Amino acid sequence: MLHADLLEQARTLEPQITALRRAIHAEPELGLHTPLTASKVRAALAHLPLTWREGPSTTGLVATLKGGAGARRRVLLRGDMDALEMPEETGLAFASQFAGRMHACGHDAHTAMLAGAAELLCARADKLAGEVQFMFQPGEEGHHGARFMIDDGLLEPKADAAFALHIMPNSPHGIVAGRAGPLLASADRFEITIKGDGGHASMPHDTLDPVPVACEIVSAIQTMVTRKFSVADPVVATVSKIEAGTAYNVIPDSAHLLGTLRTLSPGARARLHEALPKLVSHIAAAHGLTAETAIIPGFPVTICDPRAVDLGAKVAEEIAGEGKFLRLSHPIMGAEDFSYVLEQTPGAMFFLGVAPQGADWKSCCSIHSTRMMLDESVMPLGAAVLAGCAERFLTEGFA
Repeated sequence: MLHADLLEQARTLEPQITALRRAIHAEPELGLHTPLTASKVRAALAHLPLTWREGPSTTGLVATLKGGAGARRRVLLRGDMDALEMPEETGLAFASQFAGRMHACGHDAHTAMLAGAAELLCARADKLAGEVQFMFQPGEEGHHGARFMIDDGLLEPKADAAFALHIMPNSPHGIVAGRAGPLLASADRFEITIKGDGGHASMPHDTLDPVPVACEIVSAIQTMVTRKFSVADPVVATVSKIEAGTAYNVIPDSAHLLGTLRTLSPGARARLHEALPKLVSHIAAAHGLTAETAIIPGFPVTICDPRAVDLGAKVAEEIAGEGKFLRLSHPIMGAEDFSYVLEQTPGAMFFLGVAPQGADWKSCCSIHSTRMMLDESVMPLGAAVLAGCAERFLTEGFA
């Protein structure tokens, strides 16, 4: 077993991992520019034999470790650094000091665990047959940070495999979960504007009322999903905002719809992008109105390589114990910009359960909750799993 002592070693790092996570949590940063967080990472790892690179588009960092046993393979480990624009209501002593910002998606823990993995692997550097890239990435929350770092050339030369962890506060303590194939959905935004001709609410026959047309479009979108797309290749189209009108007795000139499109395959994504504008424009035209649809592309589908998932499953069970890896039966319709990395490099993302030991994990607050918390004692396991995936791949590849 390659990783017999990794968890024991990681537990000796628990104070450092926890301190880094709390420092990042207290000063959350948004978007592509997270200079405070990047500085904390560099300071925490300054004593290690790492080579650092930065790009012009973000404050993202790539730290490279060259193993001492030859240069056979290259592996990438990723942790994201940005927070969410939302208030924090945890009551923690290290809660956010910045109003309206919170690490509610666990990126503070992801960064701290990746730093822990760097410590573990640097301590074993003389035995590593290859190179490890530690990708500290901002801008995951809708800002395409991974894509910017790729475009900046920070992931060149390309790794042969890539791995990432994402905490789940409402999943069992210490369970590592994943699946081969689609793990998370693509996520695109759509905006629809229906243009009519308003007037007095008592005389709708003298107007071109966009409101009933908007309602018809909302219903028709759901019919389109169930009749044009197979349940074996799921699609979600959700209208999350409807806006029209200014007063109870005025028919407005226009109505606006906002929503999200989620798919689990590039093919379904392309067909949905083609079908939605046609549906919208034809319904509007049937009532003598016009409509415009804008689709704003988001993250691609997160697709995990079966070989990488098998590798991660073996590592998790060797480190955490038999039965500690859960193969998910179906994907989750959330989205991740680690998908950009997996488009060009075979690899996998895994979920790590961080509910308190013995807690009713189903009742714990989920990610993106103002009250989301995690059991920090699981973080050394996360660091060990990341390091173990890197060590196993460098030693054996996708055996």
